[in-house]
Amino acid sequence: MQQRSAPSTSEKPGGAPAATTPPPTTPAGSTADRPAGWAARRFGELRPRPWFWPAALSAGYAAELLFRLVLARHLSYPSVHPDEDSYLVLARVLAGRPPTEIPVGVVIPGGYPLLISPALRLADDPVTAYHLIMGINALVSALVFPLAYVALRRLGLRRQLAYVFGAVTALLPPVVFYSQFVMTDALLPALILAWLLCLHGWLDDGPVRRRAWHAAGAGAAAAYAMATHDRGGVVAALTAVVFAGVLLLRWAPWRTTVAGLGALGLGVLGSELLAAWLHARFAVRNSDVGGFLWQGLTDPEAARRTLTRTAGQIWYFVVCTWGIGGLAVTVCLFAVFSRRFPRPQRITGGVLVALLAGTALAAAAALPDDGRIDDWVYARYTSYLVPAAFVTGVAVLARYGRRTLGRTAAATAGLTLVLAELVVRSAGAKLRTQSFVLWGLPDVSFLSTDWSRLTMFRATAAALVILGAVVLLRAAGGRPVLWAIGLSLALFAAFATSTITAQVTEPHAKWRKAQATGFTRAAGLKPDDNVVFAWDVEWSLRAAQAFEVYRGRVWYRDPRWQPVPAEATALVTPLPAPGQRPEEYWPGHPAGWYVERADTQQNWALWRRR
Repeated sequence: MQQRSAPSTSEKPGGAPAATTPPPTTPAGSTADRPAGWAARRFGELRPRPWFWPAALSAGYAAELLFRLVLARHLSYPSVHPDEDSYLVLARVLAGRPPTEIPVGVVIPGGYPLLISPALRLADDPVTAYHLIMGINALVSALVFPLAYVALRRLGLRRQLAYVFGAVTALLPPVVFYSQFVMTDALLPALILAWLLCLHGWLDDGPVRRRAWHAAGAGAAAAYAMATHDRGGVVAALTAVVFAGVLLLRWAPWRTTVAGLGALGLGVLGSELLAAWLHARFAVRNSDVGGFLWQGLTDPEAARRTLTRTAGQIWYFVVCTWGIGGLAVTVCLFAVFSRRFPRPQRITGGVLVALLAGTALAAAAALPDDGRIDDWVYARYTSYLVPAAFVTGVAVLARYGRRTLGRTAAATAGLTLVLAELVVRSAGAKLRTQSFVLWGLPDVSFLSTDWSRLTMFRATAAALVILGAVVLLRAAGGRPVLWAIGLSLALFAAFATSTITAQVTEPHAKWRKAQATGFTRAAGLKPDDNVVFAWDVEWSLRAAQAFEVYRGRVWYRDPRWQPVPAEATALVTPLPAPGQRPEEYWPGHPAGWYVERADTQQNWALWRRR
């Protein structure tokens, strides 16, 4: 890759700008004619005080937090089933409350429920608890801003530009959208960015103690990622590989690597102990994601579907970052095989690309074939890498010269178009005939301005237009226009995120209201009720009530052939055939049970024990 060709700077071999050569003469009347030290005395008050940047970062973080809280102010109950409900059930148990039915049917990693469990300790009702959890999500998600600032500083940007583009990174739709739900994707983007920063800090030159702390941070972050989601297993495995390789090649002091391995080992042990503790409280099997993954990777009939989905997820990843994340992918791929980049950047860049490809491949293989369009281009699983890729792409934009930047942007555009074409040719008519789930396609729906179908090439064109405009503006105006680019992207990101919230998040939540707080009121459930739900009750209603029945507990049973627990106080069944009385669903019910109320529109009947 060629060196930058900025008109007024030269470059060092590592890619960092060298000092600008001053002009040979100084205009008359300039500060050079004044006494020595005059400029420092005259403009000294313009230099930031020592407290300025900490205060500015705190203010920026507060603004990001407020933005998220405003967007989530109307969210009061789980609406993504059964994921949210299952995390809430685990958090309920970790908060010291009695166990209940887990909607997903298996014990899932408990790292994120552990984080939000204080909300369930403090709140006396499910609505308050959900609001508190949205606050926790916002607190964690907004951390992307200071972390992105640190990352951009590491990548060579000045403080002011790092501040502006750090704000852009934290406002990106994939970062904010998933924080509006009780899901691990509220936590993982900040956690993975911190993990990569720790890896880089460990590999970079510096005092051994500092590098040891960074290595320990990388190990601990990887272990917590493993305790948070199955994707974290890929993070932990990559971390172990990097530690082992660096130790063998002696690229870092061995004491620092041992510190990292120790933190990773202790964290993984803690993750396993947490999983065992949770499993002991639920009479369900362990999650078999590994089995689904192996089947998807080894089944010859599923190979084409898996590869197509992998390409689709990487395509979505590039498009949802408006192509700027694609710049990072392109440069990181080149950096892995080039000695012109510093070793810390080569390794962390390679890890980023490996994690993106590994996550996309694993998700593509493990996802079931359930007839949804978004399965081909699923956005959620790779979204946790968006901040890390975006800040890297911004560094490419800021530090590369015109020719190199143009070539990188062209390669990114070509890669995006090839990926889109592969998905269209392989999936074919399924991209039109299968079920369109807007929640799974928020970013491309916004870019294509079509909220009812997937239009891949329109979304691709929109993303590449944004990328092209940014690159052309940067090439035409040089580094001074980076301010304008950053502020424009910040406004556009805020607009995009607000629009997606209004078009996707809020309608989706309103659609699920009747199954959450609406059902609780309509059925007259009491705070301490213990409720049995028949298996043939609508599944999202069953899932939501596992959290909404807040103090009591929930079971899933078929009362016609399974015994009803003695401590149950209420039972919900579907209605029998039209024209039949609700009691005819359970003709052999004990004498102590009676139908208290029924709803023909939602197809349920509530039974009570006398």
